Amino acid sequence: MDFSTFSRTRKSIRGFTNDPLPMSVVDQIIDTAKWAPSSFNSQTWKIHAVAGEALDKIRQGNTNNTMAGVPVKREFAYIEEYKEIHRRNQIDVAIQLFEVMDIAREDKEKRMEWMLRGFRQFDAPVSLILTYDKYLEPAAMTHFACGSLAYGITLAAWELGVGCIINGQGIQQPDVVREYAGIPDDEVIMITIAMGYPDYDFPANSVRSRRAENADFVRYVGFDED
Repeated sequence: MDFSTFSRTRKSIRGFTNDPLPMSVVDQIIDTAKWAPSSFNSQTWKIHAVAGEALDKIRQGNTNNTMAGVPVKREFAYIEEYKEIHRRNQIDVAIQLFEVMDIAREDKEKRMEWMLRGFRQFDAPVSLILTYDKYLEPAAMTHFACGSLAYGITLAAWELGVGCIINGQGIQQPDVVREYAGIPDDEVIMITIAMGYPDYDFPANSVRSRRAENADFVRYVGFDED
C-alpha cells in the first residue's frame, strides 16, 4: 500500500481485544518509529512501555483519584480549553463517538463511563508513556520531537495490525503514573499511547475523525499558479 493510502486508513482505536501484545512486537514498533525526525538529531525522548500488573495499578489509581475529585494536571504548559475552529473539531469527533456509542447528551452515567475509559487508557494491554529530561525545559522543540515520535509509533503499529490512541487523560494523574511506571523525578511525563489489537466489534472503532480542507489552514506564498 502506498503511503498516501496507508495514512488515510489509520484511525484512533478506542476498544481492544483481550489478546496480549508481546514485548517483541512493541519493540519492533519502537524500532521503526525511532527514526522520526528530531531537532539536530537530539532524540530528546524516552519511552516507558508498561503492561500487566503495573498498568492495572495505573488504571485503578487514575480511576480512584478521578472519582475522589483529585484535580487533573499536566507536567508541562498546556491549554486545556480550545477555542473557535479547534473547539469545533474537538466537538465534531465527540459527536461522532457519542452517536455510535449511543451516549445521549443528558446521560451522565454513560458520559462518566466514557471519560473513565480514557483515564483507564481504554483498557488497552500496553501503554507507552513518552517522557523527556526535565533539564530540557522550556521544551518546545522536545515537544515537537515527542509528537513526531508519537505519530511514528501509531503508523508503525498500524502496519503490524496494532491499534493505538494518543491519550492525554491517561497521564492527567501524573503522580499515579510516575509511581507505578517507575518514572524518575528528573523526567517530565509528556503523553501516553494506549495500544493493542483492535476489537472491530467495538462501535467507536468505526469512527474516523474528519480533516479540514487544505484551503482552511494552508497559505501558499511565492508559488506560480498551476
